[in-house]
Amino acid sequence: MAGFLDRAKDQAQRGLAQGKQKIDEVQTQRAGADLLKKLGAAYFAERRGSGNPQATQRALEAVERHVATHGDGSLHG
Repeated sequence: MAGFLDRAKDQAQRGLAQGKQKIDEVQTQRAGADLLKKLGAAYFAERRGSGNPQATQRALEAVERHVATHGDGSLHG
């Protein structure tokens, strides 16, 4: 009986770890999507004359930092 409970406990812990990993991946992808959205908005504003190149550059640098930390896959759903 103890062996069964140990295996069940191990399986439950693995499931929790996998669930947490998936949640972390989704949150990272959402953060990447938000950064891309901000970059697009900054670029659009700059092209329309209501933004500036510095804001676009800052947004681009934020995306680049995100990719450097989390990889290119963090920008895809």
